[in-house]
Amino acid sequence: MEGEKVRTGSLKIGRQTAVWLLTVVISCILLFIGNRLAVKDLDVFNMEGAWAVKARVTEIGEFKQDSYTTDPSTTYENYVQIFYAKVLTRGEFRGEIVQAEQTSDNYTNMSQEQPVEVGDKVMLYNYGSSDNGSDWVFGGYARLDGVMWLVAAFIILLIVFGRIKGVNTIVSLGFTCLAVFAVFVPSVLAGWNIYLMTAVTCVYTIIMTLLITNGASVKSLTTILGCSFGVAVAAVISAIFDKVLKLTGILDEHSVYLQYLQSGVTIDLKGVIFAMIVIGAMGAVMDVAMDISTSLNEVHEHAPDIGFSGLFKSGMNIGRDVMGTMANTLVLAYIGSSLCSILIYITYSSSLLELLNRENIAVEMLQSITGSLAILLTIPLTTLVCCFMYTDSESLRFIGEDLRRGHKKKKKAAKAPAAASQPAAEKSIIPEKDPINFYTQEIKLK
Repeated sequence: MEGEKVRTGSLKIGRQTAVWLLTVVISCILLFIGNRLAVKDLDVFNMEGAWAVKARVTEIGEFKQDSYTTDPSTTYENYVQIFYAKVLTRGEFRGEIVQAEQTSDNYTNMSQEQPVEVGDKVMLYNYGSSDNGSDWVFGGYARLDGVMWLVAAFIILLIVFGRIKGVNTIVSLGFTCLAVFAVFVPSVLAGWNIYLMTAVTCVYTIIMTLLITNGASVKSLTTILGCSFGVAVAAVISAIFDKVLKLTGILDEHSVYLQYLQSGVTIDLKGVIFAMIVIGAMGAVMDVAMDISTSLNEVHEHAPDIGFSGLFKSGMNIGRDVMGTMANTLVLAYIGSSLCSILIYITYSSSLLELLNRENIAVEMLQSITGSLAILLTIPLTTLVCCFMYTDSESLRFIGEDLRRGHKKKKKAAKAPAAASQPAAEKSIIPEKDPINFYTQEIKLK
């Protein structure tokens, strides 16, 4: 018995490993082909005559100050700090000591950077012009190194607490980022159909993530189906209210810039809004679907006799608890990401009515409500799928056992006439009550 369990466990581990490797290999192939096709005719990260490098400050030079007045009560001042830095970025400038300048003023508040110091890592830009004897200008501090330390801490903690699940999470997150930034974004810039690419990105991300993190199982299948239904709900709502709200897609200056790309490609701005809403909702919907599917799987495993209605009731109770926090998560995430814009619009709006009728504010509300509706409808849809998958599979097993029992009963019934033709003395009589008196009477008869 123990050997059978060990063999079964080994086969299961081997099957899950094979699924994991197959998913990773297929993902690598799909992402590579998708990226090659998307960037084939696309020219990105290539500003002619301009360079951006990371450098370390080695020396602080001259400080210059210029001031002028427009009226007796107002004085404007410009500041220029000259410094020298060693280029760290690989390329033709690596290792060179270059002269650069950091500019600031007292009237625009556009430059709030602290003055550079020796040892600071900074970003330098060269646009082919020379001001104050410097070819390079200060473009900000190199902040990626600090972010990478935080990422490293996140990965370490994820592996420590999650172990193999943590590793799988990191792998799936990496593939998700590649799908968005290496395939989806270039495809949009190349002028591909943004609606189709949004659907492809969502389907790929859902299937890949769940196969890598949970393997090929009934639980993964129920989560994939429930999450797909939820994302489809978000897509339908977004498409309908694009017409209802008469959206133009021009939300801010970034939307305007997208209309004047030098590549000659016309980007569908309303399609960009569609992608924002659907991809933004996908993460929350996937989380809810996984919570419901995992919870109901545990309920069914610990109470295998639970019926369809009982499992559905449990799923809805779990979903109600998840729903409130996830809806808050979406709304707060959208508010947090657009807080600066909200502050500006509140400041320069004449009334609350005017503020709420602005297109960008309406889109933010549409994102929040659509995501919340998708979560809300994902709960019963995923619960239904789980109830069908878990209880039906068990019912089929019981049906099979009943059929086998019925087949055995038919065989016994077929043998019954032969047993009836035997002499009465050879029959086996099983007493039901008072066995002592029963056997005593048999002895007297004999």
